[in-house]
Amino acid sequence: MKKILFLSIAIISITTAFAQKKLYSTTTGTTSFDAGTGVENISATNKSTTSVFDAVSGQMQFKIMNKGFEFWSQLMQDHFNENYMESDKYPKTMFSGNIIDIKKVNFSKDGTYPVKVKGTLDMHGVKKEIETTGSLKIKGDQVLGTSSFIVALADYNIVIPGVVKDKLAKTVKIDVSCNYSLIK
Repeated sequence: MKKILFLSIAIISITTAFAQKKLYSTTTGTTSFDAGTGVENISATNKSTTSVFDAVSGQMQFKIMNKGFEFWSQLMQDHFNENYMESDKYPKTMFSGNIIDIKKVNFSKDGTYPVKVKGTLDMHGVKKEIETTGSLKIKGDQVLGTSSFIVALADYNIVIPGVVKDKLAKTVKIDVSCNYSLIK
């Protein structure tokens, strides 16, 4: 009898845990950055950002393959991958964190909701805590998530050679835009 009661409680607990998840994902998110100083256009876009978030807990993750960034100049792209990001050594940039005010978002009502995001950005072999703002725009089962934030290259051990110090900014503006679909 005790075994049946324990098994019943375990099944109810597992079912409840899975029922409380409401997952959204994308494999076609866009991440872009601007690292120019006005002397030269140094910007790139990656249209294969992978991300998932739980609309109940607010947990979220991003993965960006560094070689997926496209520049207007092949030479810039080569320098980015070989000299700055060292993409063979550090092939991806990851973020793992939480939408800390997820309960303010009504996923059953269309609209745009401001959010705060906090977590760990893992880039170029360095993990740092970051916090930023963004928005979630709800339209049916679709969610558009956007955010912009600034990172200092020195914080991630990305060295700017003296020969290009006037062309490359010390801080980089990063924009993220993801069209999420509900995982059914």
